[in-house]
Amino acid sequence: MRTAFWLAGAAALVLANPAFAGDTIKIGFVSTFSGPTAVIGNDMRNSFELALDHLGRKMGGKPVEVIYEDDGQKPDVGKQKTEKLVQSDKVDFLVGYIWSNVLLASLKTAVDSQTFLISANAGPSQLAGELCSPYVFSTSWQNDQTPAAMGLYMNANGVKSVFLIGPNYAAGKDMLAGLKSTFKGEVKGEEYTVWPSQLDFSAELAKARASGAESIFVFYPGAAGAQFLNQYVQAGMKSTMPLYTAFTVDETTLPLQKENAFGVPGAQEWVNDLPNEQNKKFVADYRAKYPSARPSYYGAQAYDAAQLINSAVVAVGGDTAKKDAMKAEMEKANFKSLRGAFKYGNNHIPIQNFYLQDVVKGAGGELTLKTVATIVTDDQDRFHDKCPMK
Repeated sequence: MRTAFWLAGAAALVLANPAFAGDTIKIGFVSTFSGPTAVIGNDMRNSFELALDHLGRKMGGKPVEVIYEDDGQKPDVGKQKTEKLVQSDKVDFLVGYIWSNVLLASLKTAVDSQTFLISANAGPSQLAGELCSPYVFSTSWQNDQTPAAMGLYMNANGVKSVFLIGPNYAAGKDMLAGLKSTFKGEVKGEEYTVWPSQLDFSAELAKARASGAESIFVFYPGAAGAQFLNQYVQAGMKSTMPLYTAFTVDETTLPLQKENAFGVPGAQEWVNDLPNEQNKKFVADYRAKYPSARPSYYGAQAYDAAQLINSAVVAVGGDTAKKDAMKAEMEKANFKSLRGAFKYGNNHIPIQNFYLQDVVKGAGGELTLKTVATIVTDDQDRFHDKCPMK
């Protein structure tokens, strides 16, 4: 049935009658703009808007209209907002999607309607494998890749055992599975917490301490990441059980984590100091436009999403009815990504580098993230061979 799901989409791409191309390029942006994780959605929106500024607010000679919708971090709401954007607003593109469970709930609406969806964050394993689609692209990663890179780093540093903790939803399961796919030591235990409501991790930290593991690995984005790190330090575990992370320490959480984040390594495909000219301009212009904030990888991925869409629209001269041509152009990844050059795999997931990041004090004394090393180059997700697209 999953193969049939993709084949139906592929057939539609070839056989569908041309759609009417409007006077504007209409983009629906689904993210979280309320509640404790709104800081993530706001950073994505800020960066997408900056990308539009850099493009002169036009694509293919047409003005760009963006409709922002708040998913409230709920799959059913995200699905409803996606349906509204496709069926009522008749957008040319869908973009955004922080959470894997929200994206999975919204996926069929996009594919059935032949609307291109660009995930600027969520990377569930199903999307890279059996549910890959000609209509779906990522400007981030497949969930397993970042923790898998951290597993390689832990191996290189001689870590022999670990206790795993993460949230009980699609991405949490992928993240812990990704760490286990590369880590060669012993996993002493594995705990999943209620998502997104649980912010007290004292029971899980106690289990980690009692397990005998020499280290802890966690995945907690947003407010949960700030809470976990601070509780880990308050429990007196920083000096006895080193913490390794994915998506837990970033520019959106550092203001809450403060010095507690020192010495807690993470892995990522984008760090703010990557030395390419496009990235330098992005970081400088972001900080000038939004002086109270700093860009994170969430924003960098949203910026790249705008550039990917632009490359497709320019290739067809603004005629978004030419879906075959837009798909072919997007598959080239023919734009200046903030992370530097990358290429797409057969499943439309980037093949890219992953870096080790650490927290340092900037020139003005503020805490920031610094690229320490390249962990892995040209990494391809481990589910691409399950994707029927070749």
